[in-house]
Parts: sequence; C-alpha cells; structure tokens
Amino acid sequence: MTGAATGMAETRLIQSRYRLLDLIGRGGMGEVWRARDESLGRQVAVKCLKPMSPQHDEDFTRIVRERFRREARVAAALQHRGVTVVHDFGEYEGVLYLVMELLDGRNLSQLLEDNEQHPLPVDDIVDIAEQVADALGYTHQQGIVHRDLKPANIMRLSDGTVKICDFGIARPGHGIPITSRLTGVGVAMGTPHYMSPEQISGGQVDHRSDLYSLGCVLYEIATGAPPFDLEDSWGILVGHRDTPPEPPRSHRAELPGFFDRVVLDLLAKTPEERPADAHDLRRRIAVGRTGEQPFLEPTGQVPLAPPVPVAFPGPPHAAPRLPAWAAAMTGGHKATGTADPALTPPDRSAGLTCAWTTGTGPATPPAHGTLAGRHERETGPSRKSRAQDALREFGRIAEDRERTLGPDHPETVAARQQTAYALGRLGRHAEAHELHVAVLMSREHALGPEHPDTLRCRHNLAFSLSRLGHLEDSYRTARDVAAARARVLGAGHPDTLVTLYEVGYALGRLGRWTEALHTYRQVAEARTRLLGADHADTLATRYEVGISLGRLGRSADALELYRVLVADRTRVNGPDDPETLRARHGLGVNLGRLGRWEEALAEARAVCGARERVLGADHADTLVSRREVAVALGWLGRWTQALHTYRQVADARTRLLGPGHPDTLAGRDDEAHCLEQLGRSREAADLYREVAALRQRSGQPPPP
Repeated sequence: MTGAATGMAETRLIQSRYRLLDLIGRGGMGEVWRARDESLGRQVAVKCLKPMSPQHDEDFTRIVRERFRREARVAAALQHRGVTVVHDFGEYEGVLYLVMELLDGRNLSQLLEDNEQHPLPVDDIVDIAEQVADALGYTHQQGIVHRDLKPANIMRLSDGTVKICDFGIARPGHGIPITSRLTGVGVAMGTPHYMSPEQISGGQVDHRSDLYSLGCVLYEIATGAPPFDLEDSWGILVGHRDTPPEPPRSHRAELPGFFDRVVLDLLAKTPEERPADAHDLRRRIAVGRTGEQPFLEPTGQVPLAPPVPVAFPGPPHAAPRLPAWAAAMTGGHKATGTADPALTPPDRSAGLTCAWTTGTGPATPPAHGTLAGRHERETGPSRKSRAQDALREFGRIAEDRERTLGPDHPETVAARQQTAYALGRLGRHAEAHELHVAVLMSREHALGPEHPDTLRCRHNLAFSLSRLGHLEDSYRTARDVAAARARVLGAGHPDTLVTLYEVGYALGRLGRWTEALHTYRQVAEARTRLLGADHADTLATRYEVGISLGRLGRSADALELYRVLVADRTRVNGPDDPETLRARHGLGVNLGRLGRWEEALAEARAVCGARERVLGADHADTLVSRREVAVALGWLGRWTQALHTYRQVADARTRLLGPGHPDTLAGRDDEAHCLEQLGRSREAADLYREVAALRQRSGQPPPP
C-alpha cells in the first residue's frame, strides 16, 4: 500500500477492531489481508482499495471508489452459501475497506495455474458448473447481475464449496445501462475474455450476460483456454461478437456430450438463444449428469425486467459497432495468465482486484448478515443522529427526483421508501406509516404485490402499525408478508425470518404467548441452521423465546434458557456487552418469579451496576434494572429501601420523559404501593390521586 494505506498496514489496526496480520492477495487497485476481528475473536479477510496515484483523473478515481462501495452494498445484501459473506464496510484514514469471511481455498484461475495450465478434472468441472448456476440463480432472483464473472472471481474452497466473489461492477438487472455512466472515462466494465456480446456492443445487460460469462469460464477450465484466446483486445471482442466458438470437445474429447451442448448454448450470441435463466441451466446440468429430472426446491424466482431494445447506429440489421472505450482496452488477465500482479500496472478492465488470492488459514463459517431487530434498520452508535441525517438527505433526494423524474419513477419511489424508513428509525411512526402506505401503492402498481421491494415496504408497514398500537393489523400484515417472503425467497431466507420475528412480537403484544413462543422457536431454529448458534440474530431470538416462556409461567424453563444464553453472550460479546446484560436481567427476573428473591436481588444489583457503568445512570435499561432491585427489596419486606429506589427511578423518568409519560406514571404507582406497605396511607392516597389526574389529562387508561 501507499500513503494512508501504508500507515494502515503499519498500525495493523483498522477502526480499533480489525488487526491486519498478513497480505494474502494483491491486484492493480486493491489488496486483501488476513485479519483478526478483535471484537468477535474471529479471522476475516479485509479488502482495501489502494489510493489512486496522481496520474489518475478525478472521474476515474471517483468511479473506482464507487465500484468498491457498490461491491460492499451488493454483496452485503446477498445471503447464499455460494456468495462470499460480507461482514463490514467503511473508510479509515482515507482508505475504503471491506471485511469478508476468510475463505480457505483457491480461485479457478489459481487452480488452473496449480495444474500447470492443464484443464481441471471433468467431475470437478461439472460440480463447479452446478454450484455456480445455483448461486447465480439466487443472485439473479435478488435482481443483481454480476457482470464480471471470471475464473479469478470464483472460489473453490477446500471442502468443495464454490463461491462467487467481487461484486464491484454488479448492478440491478433492470437498472441503468452500463454505457450510461461508468464508461465515459475509459473504465471498462468487465474483462474481455469473459464479456458477453451485449456488454461489448453497449446494449442492455441482464442476467443472461452472466450466463454467457459463465460459459466462457466453463470453456476455459474444461479446455485450458478461453473460447477466444487472442492477445489483441479487439480480436477478443470481435470474436465474442461475430465468431462461433469451437465446441469444447474438439479440444478435449473426454468431455461429456451434454456439457458440450450446455457450454455452446451459454455462448450463444444473442441472449434469447441462451438458457432462460440460471435455474434452467442448473436443471440441464443435473439432467445431463444423472439422466434424470432433478427435484428442485421452489425458488420463488422474481423475473428481471426484460432487456430494453437498444438502437444501434447504422442501417437496419447492421452489426453493432464496438464501443469507443474498447479502443484503449488491454486483453486483461485470463485465468492462465502468469503475470505477477505486484509488478503489473493497474489493468482497468480486470476489476478492482485483478486476481484474488486467499490464505490457507481455517475457513470461517458463513455468517449471513441479517437483522437482529424487529425493524429492518441499521444498528450502531449515534443511530438517532445518523437517522436524522438520513431523513434530511433522503427527503432532499426524493424532492429532486420527483422534480426531475416524476413522482412515480422507480428512483423517486425508492428515495421515498428510504425516507419512510428513516422516519421509523426516529420513532415518528405516524408519518412513517402514512408514507409507507403511499410507497406501497406505487410499489405494488410498478412491481407487483410480491416483489422483494414491495414486501420490504409491507414489512416496515407492519412495524409502524405495531408501534402505533394497531396490533391486530400489524399481526395480519406481518403474517401475510412472512408467507409471501417464504414463497418468493424461501422459508429459511433471512428476510422471511425477520418478518416471522415481527409476527412473534405482535403475537406477544396481543397476549397470545403460546403462538409467540412457537413462532420465536421456529425463527431460532432456522437462524441456528442458517447463521450458526452464536450469531447475533440467533441469540436475540433465543432471548425472545425466554420472554415467552416467562410470560407463560414456565419460569424454570426460562431460567435455564437464560443461564445458557448468558454464558453464550459472555463468550461471544463479553461480560459487559448490553446484550449480555439484557440476558442477565432476564435471568434475574425469572429467579424472582420462582421466589428466589435473595438471588434475584443480587443479580439485579449486579446488572444495574454494570449498566450504569456501561450505559449511564439515566439510560432506560439502567432504570429498568434499578426498578428490578426495588421489586426484589419489596418482596423481601425491605420496604423503606424499596421506596427510596422506586423514587430514584420515578424522579429520573420525570426528568427524562416528563411527568405524564406512561413509564413515569408506572413508577409513581410503584412508589405509592410502597407507601401503603409502610402504613403511610394518606401519602399513598394523595400520590394515587395525583397519578390518576395526570393519566386522565394525557388520555391514558388506568393500569390493569
């Protein structure tokens, strides 16, 4: 690295969390380090975008950085065993970095080099083809087209798993044509040996372009060379556009006939002649391999928007010309290239990394990032401040897009949906609800009722309904969204589980705790399988299982669950993490429910002290723990101490929330109850009347 990147390597610590250990990959524009996540104690890969040298103009630098950010956004949204898992993204001392799972394996380019440029074994090739088809089927379902599929971007792990990585130039399949923004400064989109004819000609690119690129990859690992193996970039591009490829079996007779047909179909010049989609490709491979029709799980595939016809210059039926940006293009690194990336100048056609390498350390289990909360939201410090900034920014963007594109343009609707999302994060649920309803109408009209974007809007609508107290409506909406997401995305998809979690929350608020318990257990089991037992979302769901058990009077079961959860939280997050303390609070509550009040008091005091130290004396969670101390003191007959503690809680809530807030009034009720127990009936009666008057003025119902 140079400049800030060199400093990053020397300090070996990014954002006080990721400690760089050793360099495991280097390309023209990026470096990949094996690192340790100090917070979670796991090994990760950190990809850093090297600062651009002064010779690069501002547009080129801006676009390279934009690609890097897009890779982070796109990859983080994909949750599939065949896609590299992204854990984190940020900027440190001017250097963009991306934190991913550390993979134990080799990319296909390296496998060919390891094999001395000879093709891979037939069984391995067919297995790779089937796994990549499965992963592409998923990414295309999510509306993402990779657009730079090549051997260096496909990893084969030591256990045989195949993963797609490097989504630096991926875009929505129905998005902006590739020639509209990102080619104006000579930054080529894709690598010549693996580019589809429509990419080369500047036409609209959809999921079938990825299928063509996969055909080039399969051709190369099966024969040892890509289909148009020329050194001149123009010759390569013209070959893709005009020249029929030679059958792979003409180079290697042992290849099975079905594989020959599959690859030639993938390399068809027009998208319409290729397999309809990756699921069709996977079916063809499975049929060819076994001779039987395979059982394929329902995919709930969401078809991408059809390609937009592109008017090419010249007379009707004339072949499209090669675009101007191709004139300066080099051939790029094919899989069998042996150039040392450290000594090779940046190749703008080879993506951000040029070549992707990996260490040989232990593989990290996939940790598919989902959402631990009931609302699909970002977490982290200064959340409210960031939400306010986001609200202002998205509001401005929505106004600009409505003025320039119109109110129903997809980009305008997307900005309005983000605005509603930011309103919900700020607790402005009535405004969020109103905007979600308007956006939902636009989404359903443009995309249909079960498009993932429509379902995301309906999910957040269910969230706002519950926060507005419309619990039955929230439950029905969340239930319907969960069923739709299960059909479209699959029952085990993270988004489906997020909505099922919301269903459980609504059921609990409605007092339907048996159903809530069943729902939370269903989510916990699925997240354990998908994410692992130690993932934050899995642990959060187990906490809700404990809440449900306690509400059903099964305190012994809840106590046992919380003991295990506290141990797991301590191991994963540390003893003072807020979530560890939340689990300890649940443990203390259930000790009290079992009548073990001395133990409950000790636990409540310990948790209250830790929360005060970690979160602050006036934090809502600290006040909840302080109240639990008072509850235990009361049950032990120590009413004078209980009264003092209840008053501390009520005074703090009055100061922070106001005298008429429901939590403040509940604290005053607790205080009055203590006065009664101490025989101070007149003071208790006066306080009860004061609380009743405040409750009446604020329109709140009396406590049950």
